[in-house]
Parts: sequence; C-alpha cells; structure tokens
Amino acid sequence: MLATPITPLIDEKNLRHVRDLILQSSNILITTHVSPDGDALGSSLGLYHHLLKRGKKVRVMVPNSFPYFLKWMKGSENILIFEYNPEAGKHIIDEVDLIFCLDYNIPKRIGKMATHVQNAHAKRILIDHHPYPEKACDVVISHPEKSSTSELIFRLIDQLGEYESMNHATAECIYCGMMTDTGGFTYNSNDPEIFEIISLLLKKKIDKDAIYSNVYNNYSKDRFLLLGFTLLHRMKIYDELHSALIYLSKEDQNQFKYNKGDTEGFVNYPLSIKDIVFSTFIREDEDYIKISFRSQGNFACNEFASEFFNGGGHRNASGGEYYGTMKEVLEIFENGLQQYAQKLQSSKR
Repeated sequence: MLATPITPLIDEKNLRHVRDLILQSSNILITTHVSPDGDALGSSLGLYHHLLKRGKKVRVMVPNSFPYFLKWMKGSENILIFEYNPEAGKHIIDEVDLIFCLDYNIPKRIGKMATHVQNAHAKRILIDHHPYPEKACDVVISHPEKSSTSELIFRLIDQLGEYESMNHATAECIYCGMMTDTGGFTYNSNDPEIFEIISLLLKKKIDKDAIYSNVYNNYSKDRFLLLGFTLLHRMKIYDELHSALIYLSKEDQNQFKYNKGDTEGFVNYPLSIKDIVFSTFIREDEDYIKISFRSQGNFACNEFASEFFNGGGHRNASGGEYYGTMKEVLEIFENGLQQYAQKLQSSKR
C-alpha cells in the first residue's frame, strides 16, 4: 500500500520488474547524460542514496564533468567521470549486473559511454521524461509529461512503498533535480502533485532555501562578468518574431575564464523581455556548438530544435547541436526563424 497521497503513475508490470531486478542485483551502476545538469545529478544521486540504504553496491558514472554549483550534493564526490579514465569506466560497466539509464532517452546522449552500456551483459532500466525513448532497455519508464526525472525517481520510490524509508540525502537530491529542471518551479510545474511531492520531501527535513542558495547563489565573479558581456554584446532581438538570440564563441568564453556551468540559465534571461516568447542560446564548445532553446506559451521550441539542429526535448525547453562554424549555425538559425515566422507571430506567452 502506498504511504502517500501521490497518484500511482508507473505501470504495475514495470514496477514489479524494477523491484525484481533490484532484488536480484548486487552490483548496480547509475548512468546519466553528457554535461550533467541538476536533474541528471539529482535523480542519479537520489537513487544512489536510496539503493545504498538498501545495502546494494552502487556507483554513479557520468560521461564528463559537471558544474561546480552542483558539487555540494552528498555523494557527488564519489561520482565516476568516464572521460577521465575510459578503460576503468569500461571495466566497471562490464562487471555490473544492473544499469539505470536516467534522464536520457537515447544512447548517444551518454557520449562515448554509449557503446559500452549498450553492449553490457547487465539488465538496463531507463527512467526519463524526454520524448521518444529507445525501447532496447529491459524496462522503460518514460513520462514526458512530467517535470523531471527526479520527480519520476520519487514516484518510483513511493510506488515501491519505500517513502517512509527515504533518507534525507535522497530527498535533498530529488528536490534539487525537480527545482532545477523547472527553473525554480517557474515553468513545466503546473501539476498540483509536484507541490504534494515537495511537501513530502520537506517532511524529510530538507532545507529548500539552502538548496536554492547552493545552486543559484554560488556563482563566480567571472560568470557575472560573462553574463554582462553576453547581454550587452552578444544579444539580438527579433521584435516582429517575438524572439531573441544570445551567443558566445570560444574566444568570448576564454576572456572570462569560463568554467563548466558558467552559462547555466543564460538562455532564460531574454524571456524576461516583454513580448519575447522564444529564446535561443548558441555556445561554441570544444568539438561542437551547443544550442539551448526556451519558449513560453504555445510555441514548441522542441519542434524547432528537431527540424534544424537534430535536437529535441520538451515544448518549452529543448536543445540541439551543430558540427560546423558559428557563422553557419547563425545562418541556419535565422533561416529557421523565417520559416517559423507565422507560428512565432501568432504565439502567446
């Protein structure tokens, strides 16, 4: 029997399968996507702490490093970073008997780990909230309508009847993931049960104000200088299309001693401008160009991401990538705006 008023979401067959796989496994690996964000780490570490409490051998492995403002979460110091030692990472993947695939819908989102995870003898459980998940895993729990993968981890624990045994560390990580994937509960968070879940997490004695401060009041001085430069020199407004663009080259970032995570949230700033419903942030990385999209109201930025940048995501929050020059990606973006002009002009906040 469920210990909380949260509506059951996960199919009973999947729930039984997950329960059985956890019981049968002694060596568990939790994986998440490239450039892990708050939801990726919150869901992974939340599940990590819960499984540790059950006496399992558990590790979390991520493809590459993650932002400094997420390193306060308990257990983050134990996360294995695949790119630092791929051979050791491959050995760990080969020896485990159960792999959780959290917050990614297709293998390519875990980068160079993908082939090893796909070829592993271990059973795989996918838990995610992005559309169009791969079906190759032994269990697929996919709910794109939900706010975050962290919310799904809470619901899994709850439906397993284990809310009462949930510890403080698990609750703290889950809250962080839910908070960051909704912009502090400012978008994709109209489901009343989200706040029921928050109430239940607060009963585990988490300090939501401290969590907020750890994430959003923990930036470097250089990050703020970079933000000022971006808004002043690298922002373009397309008034008639209710759209905004900000972009940064590698040279721009190097001027301000860029560290991973320094541009987190930049894409949201133009949405504060009156009548802007579509914001895009284009950032040049080492091997490719990363593109983030945010929208408000009825404009589906994930459709734009899919059509022009091999991307996807949610209606109001999505991303893509491009392998080429900044000049090329800006041209593709502006051509895309013209093709979507009618939808943009008729969109509402």
